[in-house]
Order: sequence, then structure tokens, then C-alpha cells
Amino acid sequence: MDDHSASLIKLDQPVTRKGGSWAKRLVGVLVVAGIVTAGVLYWLDARHFETTDDAFVDAHVSQVSAQISGRVVKLLVDDNQVVAAGKVLAEIDPRDTQVRLDQLVAQRDQAEAQLLQARATLPARQADVAQYAAQVRVQQAELDQSQRDLGRYTRINPRAITAQTLDQAHATSDSAHARLDAARSTETGARAQYTIARAQVTAAEAALRTADANVEQAKLQLSYTRIVAPAPGSVARRTLEVGNYVNAGQSLLAVVQPACWVTANLKESQLADLHQGQHARVAVDAFAGAPLAAHVDSVQSGTGAQFSSLPAENATGNYVKVVQRVPVKLVFDDAGVCGRLHLSPGMSVEPRIEVR
Repeated sequence: MDDHSASLIKLDQPVTRKGGSWAKRLVGVLVVAGIVTAGVLYWLDARHFETTDDAFVDAHVSQVSAQISGRVVKLLVDDNQVVAAGKVLAEIDPRDTQVRLDQLVAQRDQAEAQLLQARATLPARQADVAQYAAQVRVQQAELDQSQRDLGRYTRINPRAITAQTLDQAHATSDSAHARLDAARSTETGARAQYTIARAQVTAAEAALRTADANVEQAKLQLSYTRIVAPAPGSVARRTLEVGNYVNAGQSLLAVVQPACWVTANLKESQLADLHQGQHARVAVDAFAGAPLAAHVDSVQSGTGAQFSSLPAENATGNYVKVVQRVPVKLVFDDAGVCGRLHLSPGMSVEPRIEVR
């Protein structure tokens, strides 16, 4: 091979650029350093927050049930309608209850009349007692007089009076005794009649109180024919229609109250630094706006599993340890945000609680 060919071969070989290689390495190092720095900064910031996606909007929901059985004749609300406390939602046919009330009112009037009658006889019985007591005193006086006369006749000389006069004095005394005994018996009977009259008044008063209670109970039953809202809110889950026959205790609809909060089911390992009053930001899945400000209100005294329909029996069978979740109540700083954003129970949210 000649010198010209050798020089061509050398020119065709690639030339290594040391400057470009070092630039690529520097970029790679900077990228890795940026990622590590970002990760460290994120960790330093994230460790001061607790978050979970197991969180939902919650609110007070009043279940409205029928308190008496009957057929619905009026329905005065519609789905999702806002109602005030005491608003009549529906009416059950009141005719049977009204008839029962009328019967009890009549019985109450009868009981009142019997009481008035019993009270009217009481003064008469009391007057009889006073009259017969006076007769007893009169007979006692006649007996005393006859005994004094008999004593005088028995102390004087028997020759000064006749036997007939002495016998008549004895007869008068015995007759006075008999009349006194009869008067006392009559007085005792009058007092017994007065006691009976007082007992009849007491019984009539008790009967009137019972009749009054029955009337009030019937009025209460009649009021149950008007189904009213127990609290302000909006109507939800309505199953009631005009013409339906409902039974006592049957659920008819629900009233969702306007105030709401967030129930965040945090893992038990996230509760160490959690306490009341800590600030939180709540992102609502249904809205793309900025997270809502809130704060920790309270932590439930028990895990969610403990209050479930079928709580775990850890003392029986094979035990597998599972991280438990504890409901934490978060209250929005703005009390009116629930109404403005139409937040409803069950909506998904993601809270971020500052625990530093």
C-alpha cells in the first residue's frame, strides 16, 4: 500500500470529539441531580401532610317515616325540593282517626258529666251526716235528762212516789237509750254514704283524666296524618306516591340537611401527628377549582370496621392483620360552600391535612 492510500484510510476513520462527550455527561448528571433534588424536596414537603382518596362528603340525613298506617291522599313535595322545618310533605287519609277522636271526645264529655253528678251529691251526703249527728246530740240530751229523772226518783223515799211513776221513769230512760242507738246507727250510715260519695268523686276524676289522656292520644294520632319535615333541607330518595298505603314505621323519604363536612377514612398509621384544628385542603372530584379550605374537627373513637354490620371477630379463626381505617371529620372553613357548590353526601373528595 502506498503512502497516498494510507492517508485516505486515516481520513475516513471517525474523529472523536472529547468536548461533546463531556457535555452529554454533564446534562445527564444535571437531570439526575434535578430528579433527586425534586424527590427530596417532595419528600420533605409531603411528610408534613396526610392524604387519602378514601374520603367523601357527609351530611345529616333525616329519614322520614310514617307514624300511623293509612292511604296517602296528598303529596306536597317533589324530588330534590328544598323544604323548611315543619313543612307538610304529605297527608294520610285522616277520616278513621277523626272518627276515633270524635268518639273519645264524646266519652270524655260523659266522664265530665259523671264527675259533675258525683260532686253534686257530695254536699247532700255531707248535709245528711250533719243532720244525723245533730239528732244524735238531741237523743243524747234526752237520755241524759231521763237518767237524771230516774236518779232523782230512785234516791227519794219510795213511799213518796208511786211504783207507776218509777216504772215510767225507767221506761223513759230505756226508750232514750234506744233512740240514741238508732240515731248513732243512722249517723254511721250517713257517714258511710258520704265516704262512698267521695270515692265516687275520686273515681269520676280518674275517669275524666283517663278520658282526657285518650283524647290527647287521639289528637296526636290525628296529627300524624300530616307528615312534616323534621329539619330544613332538600328532599331525597322519595318512594312516596299519592294512593300508596303506608304502614307505621315505613320509610317514605329523606331530608338532606344543608350543612356538610368531609369524612376522611385515614389509615391508623396516619394518626400519630393528627390533632384537632389542623388545616386541610380538600379537592372535590366533581369540581376543577382550587381545593377548599377545611380543618380537622374530630377523630372517631373506633375504626370503621368496628361499627360495621358484621364486625370482625379477631378472637376466633385464623387472624390476618389488616391496617384499619379511622374516620376523621373535616369541617369546611366556609360554612356556605356546601350550598354554593351543591356538595352532596357521598361525593368523592381528596383531603390533604397539614400535620406539621
